[in-house]
Amino acid sequence: MTTNKSTALVTLPTSSTGLVPQNASRGEATLLAGKDVTLHNREEVRNKLPDILGRALAKAWLDPDFERQFSMEPLAALAEAGVHLPATMFIEVSKSVADRPKIVVYEQQDGSKFKSRVLYLQLVMLAGK
Repeated sequence: MTTNKSTALVTLPTSSTGLVPQNASRGEATLLAGKDVTLHNREEVRNKLPDILGRALAKAWLDPDFERQFSMEPLAALAEAGVHLPATMFIEVSKSVADRPKIVVYEQQDGSKFKSRVLYLQLVMLAGK
């Protein structure tokens, strides 16, 4: 008798990838954090948003419609997926020559023309031997 042993680097439950809830129908928004999340300040954004953005990148990899919306209007795409940021935060999404996305989160206080980088997330390719 042969057993199906996975060779995956990251194992996933067979019932779901965690990206799309089993009970979600087509067209229904997927919650990136599993529930609605409102981040209130810079510290919460720095602590919780990298994981959520990683899920957004994974979803964008699998869903061309989400990728298009996330690239053009990242705050709107996150809000639709249940993630709400403070009004002082904004996000820029760009792709490098290697077609790997880079996400930068900035904070800009009202009345200021300066923005400060809060965090960034970029996919990189690593090879090992």
